[in-house]
Order: sequence, then C-alpha cells, then structure tokens
Amino acid sequence: MSAPAAPGDVALGASPSARRPGDATGSAARLALLIPGGVALLLGLDAALLLLGLPAPVTLDRLPDVHGPLMVFGFIGTLISLERAVAMRRWWGYLSPALLGLGGILMITSLPPAIAQSLVVAGFGVQCLLYVAIWRRQAAAAIAIQSLGAVLVLASGILWLGGVPVATLVPSITGYLVLTIVGERVELARIVRLSRRALLLVQSASLGVTMGVLASLLWPEFGHPLLGVSLLGVIVWLLRYDVATRLVRARGLPRYIAICLLAGYVWLAVASVAWVFAGATLEGAAYDAVLHAVFLGFTMSMIMAHAPVILPAVLRRPLPYRPMLYIPVALLHVSLVARIGFGDGLGAHQLVTWGGATNVAAVLLFVVLAAASAIMGPPKRTAKNAAQNAAQNSGQSRAQKQEVAG
Repeated sequence: MSAPAAPGDVALGASPSARRPGDATGSAARLALLIPGGVALLLGLDAALLLLGLPAPVTLDRLPDVHGPLMVFGFIGTLISLERAVAMRRWWGYLSPALLGLGGILMITSLPPAIAQSLVVAGFGVQCLLYVAIWRRQAAAAIAIQSLGAVLVLASGILWLGGVPVATLVPSITGYLVLTIVGERVELARIVRLSRRALLLVQSASLGVTMGVLASLLWPEFGHPLLGVSLLGVIVWLLRYDVATRLVRARGLPRYIAICLLAGYVWLAVASVAWVFAGATLEGAAYDAVLHAVFLGFTMSMIMAHAPVILPAVLRRPLPYRPMLYIPVALLHVSLVARIGFGDGLGAHQLVTWGGATNVAAVLLFVVLAAASAIMGPPKRTAKNAAQNAAQNSGQSRAQKQEVAG
C-alpha cells in the first residue's frame, strides 16, 4: 500500500534514501512512529492465539476484545497514515500515525477504553486532512476514491467510540481498506491511459461500495449483499485494468508483487460472495470466514506485496526482494484455505485452530524474512549471471517504480 498522488519523486525513481525538501523527519523518527504499529501487530497476533484457545506469550484479559482494532486501527492504520505523511512532507501529517500508534498501545492498558478510541478517531481525522491536502496538490479520481475510504474509517472510529460493536463495523472498515487499494491501483493504471469509460466504471463501483457500507449499518440484510455485489464489481475492474495482470508474467520483484495482489483479490472475492449469499454475518463460521478473507487474505497480501518497495521509501532502508519472501506468502494462503475452505466451510474446528495458528506463523515469518533481507542488503551477483541480471534490470526497475507510484 502506498500514497499514489503526492510522491511524484518516488514515482519517477528518486532514491528513497534521499532527503526531500520540506521533509522534516529522518529515518529514525519515522521508525519511531512505525514501532507502535509493529507492537500493535504483535499484540493483535497474540490476541488471535488467545481467541483460538492456544497458548500465547501475553495473556492480558483485555487482549481478545481488541484483537480486531489492534490489527486494523493500531497496525494497518498506522502504516497507511505514515505513508501518507511521508508523501505530503508536512510535519502535522505525522500526527496521524503517532495518534493511531499510541491509541493501539493504550488499548491493552487499564485506562478507560474511550481514551484509546478517542486517539484513534483523532488519528483518522488527521488522515482525512492529509487527503484534503493531497487533493489540493493533485485533484484526481484516485484521490477521491481513497478519500471516501478515509471518511469511512473515520466514521468507523466514531461509531466504535460510541459503543457500536466491532463486528458491526467490519463492512465500513473493509470499505476503507478496499477503497485505499483501489485508489492506488487506479493511480498506477494511468500508465495504460485509462479511458473515460474505465474511470467511470471504477468510480461507480467505489460509490457502490460506499453505499453498501452505509446500507449495511442501517439495513444489514440489504446492505451486506449490496456491498458484496459492489466489491465484485471492483474486483472485475481490477482484473481488467490492473497492471498486476500483466506483471504476473514478468520475473523477480514485479512477478512477486503481482502474485500477491492477485491472490488478495481472490480472497476479497470470497468475502464478497459470502456477503451476497449469506447477508449480514456477525458471528459464527461465516463471520470468521469473511473477517479473515478480508483482513488476512486480502489486506495482508497487499502489505506483503508492497513491503519491498514501500518500506524503503518510508524508512530509507533498502528491503531487497528475495525469492524466500514467497514462503510466508504461500504459507498464509495455504493456511487460509484450510481455515476458511475446510474449517469454516465444513465445520472442522481443528482446521480452524490449525489454520489460525499457521496464519499467525506466516505473518511473523514474513516480518522475520523481510528484516533479514534488509540486514543482508542487496543480493550479490556472480559473474556468470551478471549479464542476465543486467538485461532484466531495466524492465524490473521500471515495474518497481510503477509499483512505488501505486
């Protein structure tokens, strides 16, 4: 996931490690802002083990109740808002990841929950202001779509603060994540010169998602199927216009990114179909399937896809692509098939437990391998394959720049 509109220098291939004019934060400060999000991720995974009835390192009573908010608001929200702040290069933009990260940490303390919830609302409020600033810099359909998502997550935070259960907010949080990604992919698809018809279609689908989210809150039995149909429309558009469908035939990093993206779209389609035929899913196996198809199958795939090109831009630390990154990706999707397809689908509770535990292992393994790749630095090339690598560099570099733009 990335900030498409503002960071034109990144899109044009500027070095992520270069200091940009107007950027008041260094890599250490950005890392400090990202750390609370990482802690929220670890706590969220710990809470997942507790919910599965498995041993976990931390056993605080409040953890299972804030599993979802930790993962989405504390981790993903912090990550997305930090990317937006880096794109805008305005000091006040960094208030968004700071507030969201702090809110995530306070979720597990003995303080009144309203304090953490208020910080989350404030963080998403600043994120909305970031989109206003980006829109003023470059008014585009991609920014409008992402802005809709930001408004949806701000509304989600306000409703959560007001006492609405997280299960009820799953459609609105899904809308935030999906519209953020769709806006990014629309921005990237500009390289194929989207027609007015294509832009009209994606704008209509995005409005359909927004209307489906609103309807799911007011008329759940009608709104969830509407949201499912709208999401399917978004997926069809992505499969038709997203450059991932072309890059999947490439090699190296571009192919890795494309495979992660396409796999994520498949899981989003699973959740969409479930909403179309099952309607409102607020508990039980159907809820578990939808929840993890969206937030693990779709969202985590997006994070795994973009990590090698986005984190270097944010932290100014290279994260070279290595084929070993496929291992956690494959583990995540295989375990999701076991958990959702056989565990939830056939009522095999043991597969739900096994799949959930393996989901956690896959995410942790990705973090470990990504960190290891960053520490090892760029892969060394032997004289034998230097010529072949040089021949591929031009195409891969171009694709990587395009993905950073997205």
